Amino acid sequence: MTQLESLDGQEGPFILVVPYTDAGWAPLLARAQGLIAEVGGRLSHGTIIAREYGIPAVMDVTNATRRLHTGQWVRIDGQKGTVEVLEPPAKG
Repeated sequence: MTQLESLDGQEGPFILVVPYTDAGWAPLLARAQGLIAEVGGRLSHGTIIAREYGIPAVMDVTNATRRLHTGQWVRIDGQKGTVEVLEPPAKG
């Protein structure tokens, strides 16, 4: 997401990918399974909120909103600061 917008109708878990975070993102962060942000560090707003909600966060990911897209499967590790793009599970 590059703008604060609604995820009404979003089914299943999701990882929020944003350029930055501020207080306006809190309602979406409360529903997210993780956070990837282009800007931020260990003491940034997004990191602190993610810690409060108990979700992993990876900050300072260059061009994350351009490189990651809705529907992609990713794995994030907040401890290591890594983002891994995964193949979607096979249907069948």
